[in-house]
Amino acid sequence: MLTQPAQTALYRTHIRLGAKMSPFGGFLMPITYSSILEEHRAVRTAVGMFDLSHMGQLLIRGEKAPAWLDSLTSNEVATMRPGQARYNIVTNGAGGAHDDVIIYRLPEYWLVVVNASNTDKIWQLLEASRPSGVTLENRTPQSCLIALQGPRAVDVLQTVCDLKLADLKYYYAATGIVAGNRVEVARTGYTGEDGFEVFASSDVAEQFWEAFTNAGQQFGLLPAGLGARDVLRLEAGMPLYGHELDENITPLQAGLGWAVKFPKTEFTGKRALEKQRDDDAYERIVGLAMEGKAPARAGYSVFYEGQRVGDVRSGSPAPALGGKNIATALVHKDASPLGTTLMVEIRGAQHPATVVQMPFYKRKK
Repeated sequence: MLTQPAQTALYRTHIRLGAKMSPFGGFLMPITYSSILEEHRAVRTAVGMFDLSHMGQLLIRGEKAPAWLDSLTSNEVATMRPGQARYNIVTNGAGGAHDDVIIYRLPEYWLVVVNASNTDKIWQLLEASRPSGVTLENRTPQSCLIALQGPRAVDVLQTVCDLKLADLKYYYAATGIVAGNRVEVARTGYTGEDGFEVFASSDVAEQFWEAFTNAGQQFGLLPAGLGARDVLRLEAGMPLYGHELDENITPLQAGLGWAVKFPKTEFTGKRALEKQRDDDAYERIVGLAMEGKAPARAGYSVFYEGQRVGDVRSGSPAPALGGKNIATALVHKDASPLGTTLMVEIRGAQHPATVVQMPFYKRKK
């Protein structure tokens, strides 16, 4: 029997706004409201608002929590400062990724935000290894998560927030009052722009969406769906689980070596990752700039000197680059140097692409 997709607390709002809805990560989510291009433009030049309430929110309490989380992830946890957020990867024994997550160190607990499709998997993994004295809570069903992303995000949120947002550093979080409710506000996001993510109770989701909409009218705010979000994160060179990372693609292969802290005493998959690093023969994710107008899509085969060397993991036109077609691909090491010309097979014909540096787009600071 097929399971029906779940709905976030903002489902009725999305329907009222005429959003195009589609299943994603076990939820029925808005893909676009107006157009991907308009929503992308809003985020890059003004501010876009996203419903991310499908993301898993796991709370962890107990003195042993940081050391325990350190043993399960490739990046450091115990060294995080109060209020800090850090990108991390929950690794398996072979060094692959169970999931990529954001961990927040808040005053009374640790918050782990996981990809929607992996919430149950990560919950079960944590519950199975949870040490005595550590508690675990899945607050996802009772919570909402709304993101404001773009250069005017700070102006919008400051209108309804009591925190002095200019003092909140990138990848830090604080507790404050937003639209009359106590919430967690994080200066994080996954678009390549400045922005904030607001964690609140699901029963105020519609109130918050309306408050942000009203506050954002003067700053060019538009609601944005997952279609624009995917293009934005690809332009910014950020991995999407199931594409640039998965159980069989390690952080080293994904170009995330900076998030692997080998000096840590021990963590799941450390030995496998050390061997992969030392052998240096692994396939790796590269950025591709297509030479023509044909767009590369996930799953397309990639060739080098007549031999198949990998496949495309993500692909899209990049509005921030004038519509140029970009992609990521997992390819053999000898096909990965910058400037290498590869061929992408699209509907039976091969189209040239050049290996380029990622990210494809960087915001001006």
